[in-house]
Parts: sequence; C-alpha cells; structure tokens
Amino acid sequence: MKNLCFLLLMLCPMLAISQTKSTDVVGVWLTELKDGKIEIYQKDNKFFGKVVWIASPNDENGQPLKDINNPKDALKSRPILGMNTIVNMSYDDGVWSGGTVYDPKTGDSYTCKIWLEGANLKVRGYWGVFYETKTWTKSK
Repeated sequence: MKNLCFLLLMLCPMLAISQTKSTDVVGVWLTELKDGKIEIYQKDNKFFGKVVWIASPNDENGQPLKDINNPKDALKSRPILGMNTIVNMSYDDGVWSGGTVYDPKTGDSYTCKIWLEGANLKVRGYWGVFYETKTWTKSK
C-alpha cells in the first residue's frame, strides 16, 4: 500500500503537465525584469508573442523605441511596440517549441521552448548547447 501511495505521489506532477491545454499560454505576460508585456496569441495552430507594453517606450528624443540592434538594416527602423518577439511556436504535451524568441535589446534570436510552471511562464532561449530561462508572470 505504501508503494502505491508513493507511486501516485510521484505521478501527480506528470498529471498536472499533461492537463495543460495548448491555449493556456494565451494572454498577456509581464517579463522577468518587469519592463515589458508580451501578448501571446494563437494563429493557425502556431503561437506568437508581440510586445504590447514597454516601461520606457520612447528614446531620449521622445520617439518610439526602434529595433536599432537588429542585424538586418531594413528592420532597424521598425518600432519595438507591436513587434512579434516570439514566432512559430507549436504545442506538444505541455510544451511550446519549434519557434524562436527575439531580444530587441541585443538584436539576437534564439530557438525557444516555453512551458507553464504553476502560474508562471518559463521562456527558455537556446544558443547552441547554452540556454537561459526567464520567468514571466501573468499580467492583470
């Protein structure tokens, strides 16, 4: 009986993960540094995240922040507010992956994996074998 109870307790976290629906990620999320909000939305079975709020939305001249760090010259003049920073994510068994996340502060793109951990969203960007994980919270 003890073994059965132990087994059930070990399986509980797996049951919580498997109960995640693909649309659970949809909504507005506050970034870890609390300097931006990203709205994650679904389009044609893919998930995207666009910038919907920035703590400091204007540059030193009072103009909207632009994507000046983008390595592509043609994109350096696009505004950060409204841009997609997460693109082409697919859902499978509690994890959104297969897409990329873009960091407008550095102009770098990373392969990406996203998952829910309790009420938080974990956003992991990969650069080869290296990665960094950020924790986002649901915005009210």
